[in-house]
Amino acid sequence: MRMRRVVDDVAAASANHRRPVVEKFVREATTSRHEDTGCGGRWVSRMTNGGKSTLSMSLHQQIPNSCIIAQDSYFKDDSVVPVDSHGFKQYDMLDALHMDTMMSDIDSWRRDPEAFLKQCGPFPEQTAASEEEEVFVLIVEGFLIFNHRPLNELFDRSYFMQIPYEVCKKRRSSRVYKPPDPPGYFDEYVWPMYLKNRREMESMVSGIVFLDGLKPKEELLAAVCKDVYQEIKRLKEKS
Repeated sequence: MRMRRVVDDVAAASANHRRPVVEKFVREATTSRHEDTGCGGRWVSRMTNGGKSTLSMSLHQQIPNSCIIAQDSYFKDDSVVPVDSHGFKQYDMLDALHMDTMMSDIDSWRRDPEAFLKQCGPFPEQTAASEEEEVFVLIVEGFLIFNHRPLNELFDRSYFMQIPYEVCKKRRSSRVYKPPDPPGYFDEYVWPMYLKNRREMESMVSGIVFLDGLKPKEELLAAVCKDVYQEIKRLKEKS
């Protein structure tokens, strides 16, 4: 029933020469394709402090008719986030997030990307698209996208941005968090959870493109943008 709704919505969009495409940026990101819907999906993933927010915002500025959904916006209230045996808040797990709300927002975009874009408002410096090129792109960025199985069924590209332990720890220590990280939090919780979540991700998702987070931002942006535009071109030709 749900799939039929999606098919109907996309068929209506195609009749108006509008093709939804999904672009995802997260600490983990994935995309798989539903050939029957004509919807494309793309996710960029990264480890904590890997640079995904910078990349996703840069893509948003470059790609017409795009908007962003950030997984960090769906954290539950701190008072209900579980605590482990060491007293550390367990933020790096799906139970700390309102994933049902996030999925609902993504479904809203899939049903009517044009209306969703109008609600979000265009980026003030975003490249404009001609009326003949109305392809809608959703950039979803976060840190546990690959670990949420329902998301893995939606898209057709997978990106994971990674940086070494030492760089990750240094970047983390330079950030200001609310609440702040307690002593030992990175080594005793954040990094072990990253390794655990990554192992789980790799067992669930194939075809991931790993991005080197130490490369210049401009180089990463150019590479991913090129891939995005190739996918957009493919969808146009298919329609």
